[in-house]
Amino acid sequence: MKPNRRKFIRSTAALAAGALLLPQMACKPKKDMADDMKMQVKKNRIGDFGIQLWTLREEFPKDPKGVLAKLASYGYTQIEGFETDQGLWWGMTPREYQSYLNDIGMKMVASHCRIQENFEMKAAQAAEIGLDYLVCPWIGPQKSMDDWKNVTDLFNECGEICRKAGIKFAYHNHAYSFKAFTGMIPHDFIMENTDPELVLHEMDIYWVVTGGADPVEYLKKYAGRFRLCHVKDRLRDAAMDEREASCNLGTGKIDFPSILKVAKETGMEYFFVEQERYDAGTPLESAEIGAKYMRSLILV
Repeated sequence: MKPNRRKFIRSTAALAAGALLLPQMACKPKKDMADDMKMQVKKNRIGDFGIQLWTLREEFPKDPKGVLAKLASYGYTQIEGFETDQGLWWGMTPREYQSYLNDIGMKMVASHCRIQENFEMKAAQAAEIGLDYLVCPWIGPQKSMDDWKNVTDLFNECGEICRKAGIKFAYHNHAYSFKAFTGMIPHDFIMENTDPELVLHEMDIYWVVTGGADPVEYLKKYAGRFRLCHVKDRLRDAAMDEREASCNLGTGKIDFPSILKVAKETGMEYFFVEQERYDAGTPLESAEIGAKYMRSLILV
């Protein structure tokens, strides 16, 4: 067969196939087309999202139930707690705390906690009320490689305790995790020296950026390991060595539509709004702004 004749036959076949598809598309019910569009929009959105209560660290101790009700009215359905001298449950039993959240349409899915104090008890309590994760919020820069090895051993132990309780353990990064130390990057060292079945990670996107690293690069490099994240923005004009530069969500420099798309594709389960610094307004007002941003966010 001559080349030009072969090309002609291929072109004719393609046109015929297209002609067969057109009537099917034309006949597709409008409802089905609308459902397809809704599904595409859903894929490009975050869905349910939560808030790290540290954002409300000044207001929350004064009126835990009132603050939680406010957050629910803003559209938050999930919360991540934190531990203080009042414990994890703020004067309530674990079941009372979760029962109140159920009443207002919220769920506590994770909590930061002090992992070196009564960790087995905390894991048992967390499991009792259906938390998915306990999270180490801070381990701090270490002074030697032996110290970092001790950290990874501790994380593996915490992960095993959580596994036995029926929940999961994660580590929340800060900027120091991404600063070179004796020829290595601590966060990579943690990743490579902990059991991936026992130790998962909460990516604080703000601190990754502040540490000079690329969140997308880490999400892809360690796909499946980052299961929770803090969605916290950074002032546009802040110098790279400025640590305390968080701002209202959606007003800063971090490209959340691109980052969170990759996060969702690589196994991220929970997205928590967080803010640590306030230039104007109140923490509750910032929380409301954060919820509006998350609802409007389109992943690209």
